Amino acid sequence: MRSKIPLLARLGGSLGAIAVSTWGAFHFGLNVPTVGFLYLVLVVLVSLHGGFAIATVTSIFAAVCLDYFFIPPILSFEVNTPDYWMALGAFEFTALVVTRLAYVANLRAVEAIAVRRDTERLYETARRILLFDRSKEPGSLLASLIQDVFELDEVVLFDAITGKMYGVGNQTGKDERLRSAFHRDRDEFDPNIRTWFCVLRMGARPMGGLSLGGTTMAAPVTTALASLCATALERARSFEREYRSEAARQSEQLRAAVLDALGHQFKTPVTTIWTASSGLLEVGGMSEIQTELLTVIDEQAKALNDLASRLLATAKLDSASFEPRRRALLLSKQVDAVIQALPEQHRNRFRIAAATDEIPVLADHRLIVVALTQLLDNAIKYSVPESPIDIWFGVAEAEASVTVRDQGQVIKPDESERIFERFYRGSLTDHGPAGTGLGLSIVKRIVEAHHGRVWFESKAEGTEFSIALPAALA
Repeated sequence: MRSKIPLLARLGGSLGAIAVSTWGAFHFGLNVPTVGFLYLVLVVLVSLHGGFAIATVTSIFAAVCLDYFFIPPILSFEVNTPDYWMALGAFEFTALVVTRLAYVANLRAVEAIAVRRDTERLYETARRILLFDRSKEPGSLLASLIQDVFELDEVVLFDAITGKMYGVGNQTGKDERLRSAFHRDRDEFDPNIRTWFCVLRMGARPMGGLSLGGTTMAAPVTTALASLCATALERARSFEREYRSEAARQSEQLRAAVLDALGHQFKTPVTTIWTASSGLLEVGGMSEIQTELLTVIDEQAKALNDLASRLLATAKLDSASFEPRRRALLLSKQVDAVIQALPEQHRNRFRIAAATDEIPVLADHRLIVVALTQLLDNAIKYSVPESPIDIWFGVAEAEASVTVRDQGQVIKPDESERIFERFYRGSLTDHGPAGTGLGLSIVKRIVEAHHGRVWFESKAEGTEFSIALPAALA
């Protein structure tokens, strides 16, 4: 690199070296080629360490000394001779070429040092990201970390998935430009404010933005830093999903245990009450009021018994050892059996389309009856009273399906993803029939245990629930 010695000192040293060399060469009587080569070496050294200006002055001084002391006539100036101009041209050309080469070499050295420093900073950033406290929000931690490691004036991080901005330093006016760069999906550098606006990408998908203020770092470094940030945010989200999944799993285990305990505790006394009330009604001999009250007790006892049965069924479905006992059966026959078990006033509402080209499915008879009973019961409870309920069957590829459509309330789109969740009841059911929110979750669990599908469509003309099960192929 160029010396830090003052300019005049370097110039004086260069001219002094020429003067000393001239005196020595003149004293020992060296010839012109030898002295010219000596001067050329000195010009090269001066060009390397002194710069082009000092090398030019040194070249002129060396050419003058060569002409005066060594080119005949000696001790006289003959600047118009070819030898003088050739020597001066050689010295100046050497000074120009060597200075340029030295400049390029110095520039490459500076770039190499900058690349090494940025690489070390990227490594330090990645190392410290791995040590993040997972209980804290990663956006603020990332912004502070990048500002600290890269010594920046300000850093702004935009997480497009959550819509949040995280910033440190004076980030005034950077938010909108960062959003603009994200929407255009293009990295930008503003030399006026020395700020990079980078897009965070996970693969080819943009997921946020990063603003780096007070820097002129190279584009590859900013791209690598943006990739680190995108990876860190995605990693934090993966950990969060893992935590939620584990918490949900433990919650489901606890819930299944509670449901199993409650079901068994309720089942025996409720069954006893229901049996006693039914027996008293059969015996008769009571007044009209007594019969009416006993009928209410009998109906509510039956409802409690059904609820306890559902709780026990739900707990069993959640068991890790649960496995359906499958055999070939026809969905149409299962639907007929469920309808025949309903009260007569409900049986007349069903309109069943004839099953053509029906194929059997592999299913557990008892479980499929539970799932179909739940679908038909929901259709009765949540449809317009006395309105018809349509049922039809279908065959597609290697599965058979059954669809139940009622003319009832339309399920809102924002509730569609939760309709099969356990204990969830839609907002339209607040003033409707009483329920537990277990029915559709049981249907889904049974169908999934058979490797089938369950879905629904809700329109103004009606709501359709469908289940499809694998065919019993030979």
